[in-house]
Amino acid sequence: MKKQTLWLIVAVLALAAVPLFLHRNSGDGETFAGADGQAEEAITKINPSYTPWFKPIFEPPSGEIECALFALQAALGAGFIGYYFGLRKGRGQKAA
Repeated sequence: MKKQTLWLIVAVLALAAVPLFLHRNSGDGETFAGADGQAEEAITKINPSYTPWFKPIFEPPSGEIECALFALQAALGAGFIGYYFGLRKGRGQKAA
C-alpha cells in the first residue's frame, strides 16, 4: 500500500512539473496568459473597430491578484463539490 501511495504522489508531482519545463518562456511576460487575451487579439484582427458590449464590474489591480482570485474561486468550488459528495455518501451509508 505504501508503494502505491508513493507512486501516486510521484505521478501527481510529475503531472504538475512536466508542463512547466515543456512550455518555455517566450520573454513577453505572459507565459500562461490564457484564452481571454488570445480571443481579444483574434477579434481585434478580424474587426479592428469592435467594442465590447460591457465593461467588467471589478478589474483586479494586477495579474497576480487576478490569478489568486481565480484560484480562490476554484478552491471554493472544489470544496463545495467535495462537501456535497461527502454528504451524499454519508447519508447513503447511514441509510444502509
